[in-house]
Amino acid sequence: MKRIALVNQRYGLEVNGGSEYYTRMIAERLATRYEVDVLTTKAVDYTTWKNWYARDVENIHGVTVRRFPVEKQRADDFNKYNEDYLAECEKGNRNLSVEKLWFEKQGPYSPKCIEYIRKHKDEYDVFIFVTYLYYLTVLGLPEVADKAILIPTAHEEPYIHFQIYEYLFTLPKAFVFLTDEERMLVRRLFATDGIPCEVMGTGIDVPKRISTSAFRYKYDIREPYLIYVGRIDEGKDCPTLFRYFIEYKERNPSPLKLVLMGKAVCRIPDHPDIISLGFVSEEDKFNGLAGARALVLPSYFESLSISVLESMAVGVPVIVNGACDVLRGHCVRSNGGLYYRNYFEFEGTINFMMTQHEAYEQMRENAIDYILDNYDWDIILEKFNVVIEQVIGTK
Repeated sequence: MKRIALVNQRYGLEVNGGSEYYTRMIAERLATRYEVDVLTTKAVDYTTWKNWYARDVENIHGVTVRRFPVEKQRADDFNKYNEDYLAECEKGNRNLSVEKLWFEKQGPYSPKCIEYIRKHKDEYDVFIFVTYLYYLTVLGLPEVADKAILIPTAHEEPYIHFQIYEYLFTLPKAFVFLTDEERMLVRRLFATDGIPCEVMGTGIDVPKRISTSAFRYKYDIREPYLIYVGRIDEGKDCPTLFRYFIEYKERNPSPLKLVLMGKAVCRIPDHPDIISLGFVSEEDKFNGLAGARALVLPSYFESLSISVLESMAVGVPVIVNGACDVLRGHCVRSNGGLYYRNYFEFEGTINFMMTQHEAYEQMRENAIDYILDNYDWDIILEKFNVVIEQVIGTK
C-alpha cells in the first residue's frame, strides 16, 4: 500500500481549528485507500504552542499520528515583531532574514519534525502540506518538493505577500485548492503556471439524528438565536460581531440571542443576549446549528469555512462578511445565504431572515442543494486520488 504523510501544525480530537479539523477529516478518509501518517506537533493551543500531548506516536481512527515537540513556545515579542515587519512590508521593504525569524517566533518551532521529514522522505510516496502559513510547511516542503502537494488554505491577507512565498509556491508538484477564489488568488500572486491543481472542498458529514429540542433543553435556550461556531478571537473579527449584535438589539428590541460555540481567546461582552457555550461536542454542535435561524461568520479571511458548509448542510442559511471573497462566493453560488459590508447591511440581513418567511424557506432548500451538489465525499476522494497518483507518476 502506498504511504502518505500529511503535515499540519496541530492534530487531534481535542483540536477544532479550521485547517486542523480539515486535515483530520481528509486523513481519516484517505486512510481507507493509503497508509497514512500525520506529522504534527505536541501542541494544542496555537496561541502558545505549549507541548500538551505526551505520546510520540498514537493511532487515531486508523491514522498514525507522529508528534514532535515544540522546542520554543510562541515568542513573547512576536506581536511586536509581527507589527513592525508588516509596517515595513507596507512600505515595500521585505526581507527574507526577517521572515525566517518571523516563522520561528510565530511557531510552532519544531526542528525535530523537519529533521524527521528530511531523514524519512524516501519512506513516503507523497507529502501533503496543509496550510501555507506555519513553520512546518515553510521549512518542511522544500525538503520533499519533488513529491509534495500543497493545500495552501490561502486568502488575501498581509502574510501571503511575504517574499519567501514567491519561492515556496513554485515548489510543489501539485496544488489542492478549497475554492475557485483561492485558486485565482494563488495564480495571480505566484508563478505557478504548469503546476497541476484541483479545486475541491471537503465532504460534509451530517449526523443521522439531530435534535434541536435536546440542544435547547440542555442549554436552556428558548428564544430564536443566531449562532457562531469556531474560534472566538480577533482574527475572526468577533469583536465587530459583538458590537454589531449589541447595536442590533438596541435598535430592534426582540428576544433574539447570539449563541457562541468555540474556545474564546478574546473578550466576550457581558450581555444577557450573548451566550457563550465554550467548546462543545459534535452532537451539540449539529443540534445547535440545526436550531439556529442563521449562522453568522464575521471573518474577513477564510479559505473555505467548514462551519458555513455544515450550517448549509442542515438547511440553516448563513450571514457572512461580504469583504471575504470566499464567503461571499458561497452565498452567491448557493443562494443560501446573505452577506453584509457594514452595520446597516448586517441589520438588514437579520431582519430579512426573521421576517421574509417564504424567501427564507427557499434559502434553506438552496443551502442543502449546494452541499449535495458540491461537497460529496466520494467525488472529493476521487479527485484526491487523481492528484496523488499524478504526483507519484511524475517523481
